[in-house]
Amino acid sequence: MVMLWASWTTTGVFAGRGGARTDEDGIMTGDLTVHTTWDGRQADVAVQYSGGSQWFTLAGSPVPCFSEEESRHLHQEVVEAVRAGGGACVPQHQEEGGPV
Repeated sequence: MVMLWASWTTTGVFAGRGGARTDEDGIMTGDLTVHTTWDGRQADVAVQYSGGSQWFTLAGSPVPCFSEEESRHLHQEVVEAVRAGGGACVPQHQEEGGPV
């Protein structure tokens, strides 16, 4: 059995006005680090204050994600959403062939 796995981390993401919304800590603002882990089926996205040690689940995570390339694009979308602020959450995408 082949295990698929990948992860991406982007540091120094300054959250825009309204910050990023987490499940555990509410809205986080300031200098954040964004981390995405893909396990072959879904992507889990977490954020932390840059230089901190505690990770918080970004609202909307995990999301179905069926390829490493798709998960990499999702990570970049999340980074851009956090920079935009407004209570950023993980973007939700329609599954291929699934209902809208």
